[in-house]
Amino acid sequence: MEAQFSNDTFSWSLQIAKFDVSPEAVYPVFFTGTLIYFFSVLCNGIILALILTQRSLHKPMFYIMFSLPLADLVGITTLLPRLLIDIVTQSNILYYPTCVLQGFILHLYGGGVYFILAAMAFDRYIAICKPLRYHSIMTPFTVGGVIALAWGTDIALEVVLFALQARLPKCKTFIVNVYCSNMALVQLSCGGDITVNNIYGLVLTGFMQVVSVGVQLFSYVQILKTCLSHSQSDAKIKAVNTCLAQIITFALFEIVCTTVILSYRLQNISPNAQKLCGIMTFTVPPVVNPIIYGMHTKDIRIAFLMVLKKIKVTFT
Repeated sequence: MEAQFSNDTFSWSLQIAKFDVSPEAVYPVFFTGTLIYFFSVLCNGIILALILTQRSLHKPMFYIMFSLPLADLVGITTLLPRLLIDIVTQSNILYYPTCVLQGFILHLYGGGVYFILAAMAFDRYIAICKPLRYHSIMTPFTVGGVIALAWGTDIALEVVLFALQARLPKCKTFIVNVYCSNMALVQLSCGGDITVNNIYGLVLTGFMQVVSVGVQLFSYVQILKTCLSHSQSDAKIKAVNTCLAQIITFALFEIVCTTVILSYRLQNISPNAQKLCGIMTFTVPPVVNPIIYGMHTKDIRIAFLMVLKKIKVTFT
């Protein structure tokens, strides 16, 4: 299949790999995917709206958290609607600039999740380990700086990543996956030296992991020490519940990403299963994360119930 579209003439119109679906399953898959997408949009949209409108959530913790459902919305919107349309229409054609944009945003989403979770862990560390100094440390300037640092670092790293692949001469027109990524764009090249791309890609992945895991590990170890040294059991439970949602979110994201990596290392796995694993990275967290935060974050639950009560009173 790839050889059919791997020629010496690069075109701005690219052919992208198909997600193999039997004819009788096309519309069930489409409607299931559409429901998943709108469920994610609804749940993440509710959390964003609550943080924006409810004064009880106008706190540093939730200002930083705001970036997570926002990133989830961007990630799933960048991938799923186009994929579902391709499954129905079987066109599987997209333009090169659109492919670059999709790949850049998807990479931005992946890196953004790591840095946002690190920022949230830092906030919880200050709140639980230095409660008396929390408001003096987490000022609006500090909160804005933490958010800007997380997104600014992510954007800068991804710009360099895509600039490195943009310099390569292109002569192929087939994207080997069902969505665009940096590696898929690199594979359109012919004759260029991709050593720097490979090295930078590995360094970038390692840097994101080290920073995110390092900040979170330090924060949660310090929080655990503080909890164990605290005599009040209620305080321990509250501290653990505050961090639980973030720990589960990070574990889920790592499990999904690890599954994707393993899917490309296992020889017996089908190409369709590999594609499905890749799709999971941008669909499972955006669907599950708002449920996790709704269940394990007391302030969000209370704010949501208050809004429901107001709506009920309005219509009765």
